[in-house]
Amino acid sequence: MSESFTAASVPDQAGRTVLITGANSGIGYEAALVLAGKGARVLLGCRSEERGTRARDQILAAQPGADVVFVPIDLGSLESVREAAARVDSEDRLDLLINNAGIMIPPRRETADGFESQFGVNHLGHFALTGHLLEKLRASEGARIVTVSSSAHQWGKIDFDDIHATRRYNRQSRYGMSKLANLLFTFELARRLEAGRTGPVAVGCHPGVSETELSREFPKWMDLVKPLLAPFSHDPPEAALPTLRAATDPAVSAGEYYGPGDFLGFTGPPKLVKSSGASRDSKVARRLWELSIELTGVDPKI
Repeated sequence: MSESFTAASVPDQAGRTVLITGANSGIGYEAALVLAGKGARVLLGCRSEERGTRARDQILAAQPGADVVFVPIDLGSLESVREAAARVDSEDRLDLLINNAGIMIPPRRETADGFESQFGVNHLGHFALTGHLLEKLRASEGARIVTVSSSAHQWGKIDFDDIHATRRYNRQSRYGMSKLANLLFTFELARRLEAGRTGPVAVGCHPGVSETELSREFPKWMDLVKPLLAPFSHDPPEAALPTLRAATDPAVSAGEYYGPGDFLGFTGPPKLVKSSGASRDSKVARRLWELSIELTGVDPKI
């Protein structure tokens, strides 16, 4: 496909089943809307039943006859992740997992399992979900795992000595760390799947700059910055295009990374982009992989 990828470029998805986390709003919702319109069975992985069912109803109103189902999942609870995976495992098939949900720069909180919330939700929850569903995905030819990162990964560093920020907490730094973890996980997953010559393709992406509900946790002073970013941002339907391209473009290969192609990667049509050198550090990725198994108790066994 060309660099002018749009929602219309998404191939027919009839017969495919998709799970999207955080699908009730923003980029996840927009991706779900397009994929449902292309004929996929779309599982909306959402924490809130009220908001998940509302999103389902909105998609059905826009795409009459679409096949859309709400699946409850709280990525801040390993028990909830396990229950959601069991629900999805009962599906006839799973062709696409989009690890999209996330939280951004909240005050320090802990998940139900005692993890610092950004690392716990953005990385560990998705690591566990992917691990639970890997065999299901392996059963579908051409399956993909798409994990949504951020350009914030470029300032991230995995603080192995204070992994849950019990000694110090900087919300921006920890967000960057969680988004770096998303890519380290994606590229390590791609390496392991390729080494085994089996299973789905693992791909990363980022949306650029867009006003979504992720900003709800911003400190008050950042409200002053938002108007300055407006000229360098795009709306959620456009911000979802890197996800859709990573998920559906037949030309996509394992271990690639897609993002907006215009000014500084903030906006523009999705294209293949470069991630930081730190995100490609296989030694750190292996260490993070083993730590993630230890913390979640979920071993993908690859």
